[in-house]
Amino acid sequence: MNFKAIIFDLDGTLIDSMADLADAMNIVLRDNGFPDHPVDAYRYFIGDGIEMLVERALPTEKRDPETLTRCIAAMKTEYARRWTRKTRPYDGIPELLKGCAAAGLKMTVLTNKPDGPTQAVVSRLMPEAPFELVWGARPELPKKPDPTGARRMAQRLGVSTRQCLYLGDMPVDMETARSAGMYAVGVLWGLRSADELLAAGAQILLPEPTDLLPWLGA
Repeated sequence: MNFKAIIFDLDGTLIDSMADLADAMNIVLRDNGFPDHPVDAYRYFIGDGIEMLVERALPTEKRDPETLTRCIAAMKTEYARRWTRKTRPYDGIPELLKGCAAAGLKMTVLTNKPDGPTQAVVSRLMPEAPFELVWGARPELPKKPDPTGARRMAQRLGVSTRQCLYLGDMPVDMETARSAGMYAVGVLWGLRSADELLAAGAQILLPEPTDLLPWLGA
């Protein structure tokens, strides 16, 4: 296939951010007198934006609008303080990005992470990556799995959706890719299992980041 662009998810795909997200949310929970969670539990809280992360982490009986609003604001503040402590690109990501660029792919990032932290993370941790577009969650853009963002990216890049690879670690990424008419690539170094990704529509699975490069001929 003649692919001309690749869209990357961020958390769980390019960067390992789960520990910082879990630490920040657990501080918010403890500050409000709620039980916290093991770090590994957050692999099922992450992926649909900070609002859903907070809602899933809160006790079921404490998900009223007032508590949600307070804890979402606190989580944004706490995460801004600590996202640089443990978050790093996964091993093999720098090589993957260089290889995609060498193969002539236009590269972008599309994530449900708020846009401000998204821009900060990408510019700090992957400053040399030649991303043409980096979009986090913003009011005018529906969150994944709505395919609007992915389709708009393809349009901005001047390529058809069929010419786009979509790389992600979550079922929501696979659903977005398939709804947008893109080629869904599931990654196994992130937060979800092969079975979950295949059930959501993954067309291929990658055990390691650099496993994509021979497939591209890079």
